[in-house]
Order: sequence, then structure tokens, then C-alpha cells
Amino acid sequence: MRVLFLILAIILLYTVVPYILSTWLGIGVLRKDKAKCGVAFTFDDGPDPKYTAQLLDLLKKHRIKATFFVVGSKAEKNPELILRMHHEGHLIGIHNYVHRSNWLMMPWTVRRDLEKSAAIIEGITGERPIYYRPPWGLMNFFDFFLLGKFQLILWSKMFGDWRSKGGSKKIIHGILNHVKPGDIILLHDSGETWGANEDAPSYTIEGLKHVFTALKKQGVQFTRIDEIAGNKLHIRQSHI
Repeated sequence: MRVLFLILAIILLYTVVPYILSTWLGIGVLRKDKAKCGVAFTFDDGPDPKYTAQLLDLLKKHRIKATFFVVGSKAEKNPELILRMHHEGHLIGIHNYVHRSNWLMMPWTVRRDLEKSAAIIEGITGERPIYYRPPWGLMNFFDFFLLGKFQLILWSKMFGDWRSKGGSKKIIHGILNHVKPGDIILLHDSGETWGANEDAPSYTIEGLKHVFTALKKQGVQFTRIDEIAGNKLHIRQSHI
């Protein structure tokens, strides 16, 4: 019984406790722009050879800079999309080397894969990424020790855009009726992950065509994550 209790305690410490600290209390992570200067659009799970280019075309048309949390293995396979993101002024962060929960990996595996992903992106763009969003926002206990090299980023609003159900109307209604200045919005430019629909990004992109036009008419400012995080992270970057 004691052994079972100890195992349960270790599992809770490794998974549930970090989840409460980060997702509920916001400790060690950035979830929102407290200054409420603008809205940050962030995109996970890419780069995707089909949808990321379409999204970049749309962002370029509206002159909007976004933040992409990319999967290292996909960046490795699609360097031209990473380079385009960089050249067009978007911020590139990391979303693990493969899309796997940190709860299911040992801490040294997470760190190794982060370093590998950072090296891949730096090799393409010449800049080492310092922003990190764990898949599904699930942190383990040892992820807090990454704060010397990476800023952990979560979100304040998401709209289930990884599923096709609800189509583009779900995106339009959700963002235009619920997003406020200061929000960090979680969206996806790839549907090739567990639990997602492969065609889901097509509805996200279609919805954003209307959302961007409407928000610009409202005078909403669009920000990158580094503009929200401030100078503290630039100091960290210089020591990496």
C-alpha cells in the first residue's frame, strides 16, 4: 500500500501539480498580455506543406505578424516554410520535436528534443528560439527548470479549431464574440496530430479571412509573443 501511495504521489507531482500551477494559476508561464496592448495569434503543430503556406499568404495580405510553435521534425522536413515565416516577420517557437505529451516523456527526453528542435530552427533562420509551448499545454514538474533557457507560453482563448465540426463559423463567432485585447489565441495550421481532423485548418483559415478584416476595422492591434513578454526574455536570449 505504501509503495502504491508513493507511486501515485510521484505521478501527481510529475503531472497534475504542474498542470494546476501553470494552467490554473499561471505560475512560470505566459498566458495573457496583462498590459492588454493587443491580440496575439499563435499557431501550433506545423509547419504543414498544405496549410501553412495558405496561412502565411493570408497573414501577409493583412500585414499581420503571428507566432508559430512548430514541431521540430516537421521544421526539419519543411525548412522553406520556416525560412518564409522568419523572412516575413513572424516569431518562431518550439512545440516539441514530435507532438507528444510531456507527461509521457522523461525530463531528459524533453530537454534533448527541445535542444534538437532549437538547433534545427537556428540552422534554418540563424536565430535560436526561446519560446516554448508544450503539446496540449501539459507540463511536467521538471519543465519549470527550463525557464533559464525557454519562456513557457500557454494561451487565454482557444476555440477547438483542431476539429472540423462547426466549420469556419465556429472560428468567426468564437473570436469576434469572445476575444479581447490582451488575449493569446491558440489556433492550428496542421491537422496531422492525434485527435485532430486533417482538414480542420482549412476552416480555420477560411474563418480568419473574416476575422482579420473585422478586427482591423475595430482597430485591434496584432502582437507577437515576444512583444508581450518584454525585455526580460531578450536578456535571457543573450545568455543562451
